[in-house]
Formats: sequence, C-alpha cells, structure tokens
Amino acid sequence: MPSTPPNPEASLHRQLRLRDLVLTQVLCVVGSSWVGIAAGLGRAQALTWIAAMVLFYLPMAVSVIFLNREMPLEGGLYVWARTAFGDLGGFMTAWNLWFYGVAITATILYPIPTELSYLIGPPAAWLPENHLASFAIVALVVLAITAAAVRGLELGKWIHNIGGISILIVYCTLIVLPFWAMARHQPIHYEPLPLQLPQLSMISLALFGQMLFGALCGLEYIAILAGESKDAARSIGQSVIFASPIICAMFIAGTSSVLAFSHGHIDFIAPIPQTLRYALGNSGLANLFAMAAILLVQFRLIAAASFIFTGVTRLPMAAGWDHLIPAWFTRLHPRYRTPTNSVAFTCALVLLLLILGNIGVHAQEAFQVLSNAAITHYELSYLAMFAIPLIGAKALRARLPRWLRWTSVAGLCATLFSFIISAYPFVDVVNPRAYAAKILGTTLISNIIGYTFYRTRNRAGVTATSSISSSPPLSSSPDHKLKLTRTKK
Repeated sequence: MPSTPPNPEASLHRQLRLRDLVLTQVLCVVGSSWVGIAAGLGRAQALTWIAAMVLFYLPMAVSVIFLNREMPLEGGLYVWARTAFGDLGGFMTAWNLWFYGVAITATILYPIPTELSYLIGPPAAWLPENHLASFAIVALVVLAITAAAVRGLELGKWIHNIGGISILIVYCTLIVLPFWAMARHQPIHYEPLPLQLPQLSMISLALFGQMLFGALCGLEYIAILAGESKDAARSIGQSVIFASPIICAMFIAGTSSVLAFSHGHIDFIAPIPQTLRYALGNSGLANLFAMAAILLVQFRLIAAASFIFTGVTRLPMAAGWDHLIPAWFTRLHPRYRTPTNSVAFTCALVLLLLILGNIGVHAQEAFQVLSNAAITHYELSYLAMFAIPLIGAKALRARLPRWLRWTSVAGLCATLFSFIISAYPFVDVVNPRAYAAKILGTTLISNIIGYTFYRTRNRAGVTATSSISSSPPLSSSPDHKLKLTRTKK
C-alpha cells in the first residue's frame, strides 16, 4: 500500500521530536493577519470562528491523524493521494501543493523591505521604492533560508521553533493588552467571547470563506516531513491534538483584542502591529515594547517561509522516488541527507518570482495574481485529502474508521465553499469579475501545465519500456545486466 520506497526514506535524518512538531504546527497555522479579517465581522467573530472550526478544522485534524497513522511517510499528503488515487492523483496533488508553497514563500518574503521601513521609521522611508535595495534584502533572506534547508532540520527545526515561540509571545501580549488597558482606564470596549450571529451578506460570506480555509489550514503540511520525524505515526497525530486547542484559543481571543482597540478602523494586512500601536503608543518604553513585538511578528514570517520552503523541497524528492519526475531531484547531500538539487531549484524559482514582483507595475500585478491563486491550489490539495475516505482505494478505505467519511464530507463541503467564494474579493477591486477570472484562470492553466507534464513524461516512460521489451535478448554478462537495470530505472 505505501507508495514511497522505504530504502531512500531510511537514509534521511530523523530530527523532529514532538516538541518541534507542536511548535511548528502553531507556526504554520497561526498567521498574524487573520485576526484582522475576523475582526471585520465585529461581535459575530466568535461564533464565526467556532463554526469554521467545527466545519473545517475538526475534519482536517481527524483526517491528518488517521491518514498519517496509516501512511507515515515522507511526502505526506502527496503519498496519501497517490496511494488512494494512483500516480496521476498523487502527482496533481503534489503539483498543487508545490505551486502553493513556492508562491506563498515568495509572497511572505516580498513585503520585508516595507515592513523594515515601518520598523525603522522615517529614515528608511525610501527603502520600499528602491527596487534594487529591496530585492537585495529579500534575496539575502532567501539565500539564508536556502542554506538552512541544505543544512537540514538539525538547524531548520530551531528556526521553526523560535518562530513558533515568537508568535506565541505576540499573541499572549495581544490577549493581555485589553486587561492592561483597562487597568490604566483606557476607553476601550472589550468582550472576551461576544456571541452575536453574523449578518448574511456577500461580504460576511467572503470573510467566512477566508477564515474557513485560509486561516485554519496547514495541519497536514508537517506530514511532508514524516520521514524526518521520530515515531511519525504517533508523534504527528499527537502534535495535532496538543496544538489544536492552543491554535483555536489564539484566534478567538486575539480577534477580541483587535476589536477592543480598532475603533472601527481595522488594518487587514497588519492588525497586530496596529493594535499594539493603539494600545502602547509611539513613545517611551511602551514604544520599545511595541517595536519588539512587531519584530517578533516579522521573525515569525521568515520562520514560516523557511518551513514552507523546506516542505516544498521535499515534494519533488518524494515524487522522484516514485519515478514521477526526474531522479535529479532525489539526489541527497552526502552528509546532511537533504535534497540539494531540489533546494537549489526551489531557490531559483522563488528568486525569479521576487524579481518579477520588482520590475514594474504589470509585473507586480502578475505577482499578486500568482500569490492570490496559491490558496486555490492549496484548496485543490485539500479536496483530494477529504476525498480519500470517500472514493479512495478500497483497501485503504477499509482500514480507516467509517465515521471518518462523515467528517470528510463536512471538510470537503467547507473547502469547496471556500474555493468558490475565494474568487469574490472582500476588499475593493476595480473589476470583481476580472479579479475572479484571473484567480481561477491561473489555477486552471497551472493544472493544465501539470497534467501535460505528467502525460508527456508518462508517455515517454511507456515508449522507453516498449523499446526495452522489443530489443534483442541481452547476454547474461554482469555489464549487460547492469545496463538493463539502469535503463529500467
């Protein structure tokens, strides 16, 4: 049943313990902007969060636990989909995951110069407008992430752990702020758990769709590194169980804090820095504290980019083990046992996307479309995950609990709703129809390219096999046997 050959995976270094997995789950799932998006719903945010967690987060969590328990192999969701749906299903799932990872890594790193200018202040106001300086800063970060990926999770896990601790500290600060403000008699209106039904409108549905998938997805991503985790069959499931209540509490309580200080004006891009500034001001010791918290948010973004980048480099390696892409991607560093060719290729792609975003207005627009379309690629991967207990291979379905089908139906419907509503902008755009066409069109073209690549390579493999079968019998000499073995590979 498992598709990934055991021998290549056995050569990987197992660095991730349960502690590392829990912190990485928090790092991957909890973003800094989602509390601002949820705050756009006002006092209805708590019930909306709870609905999203019941309809999507819970089905995702149980799917990850049971699918990883059956197939705790490097490649994660790619391996699960290939086992359930065959080579084509596995390849297209990996393709969408890979596209998402590359685009999101570039998207996370792209605004670093702008964020630095806000952090430093007026002396650095020129930085975002200087394309050469901006690209140089981001390129240095990409190269550092690449070096960490080559070095392996022996180093990378500490970057990810510190990023997870950073976002925990920031959210703890955010949650405590209303109590600090009330102790100082600041004029705020704070409700820890407001219970108000949301108004039914396209804006509220679009915000709910964003929260449903965009905010809560990511628990399965750590399973890509199952071959580098200790006791992956048990520890990854435990990390989901331990991290989930922390993640849910951070989102609901953090949104309540943002609402307390927003006064009707919410920065959807940077709600946490905005809230810190409102609460702590721009001078004195409080200003230094706010700057430190904002700096922690930036480090969390870099750590998240490093983690997503690491996962992206492992997908081609796992697919190469299954001969779905060239074996060039499977070559490991002799000491660190990391896929160096895959790392270099991913680094080049991320740098190319960042160059694209820096060379002009139209290029920036194309970059934005790619980054917005990334989430739709991720949603397609999730549709495959939730479909496994429903229509996957019969032998695999027989080993999964029957009730998992019901949670998978809920997760599938939630993901499908988010996929459809993702084309509706919850912020003002010039032409909503053009916006939707660009997002869905990019996703369609990308998948056509992936499908064409798979079919072309598969056809070439069939042709090579046919030529071997029709060739004259080889002698039994060791040299001829070696040639035949290499040709088949």
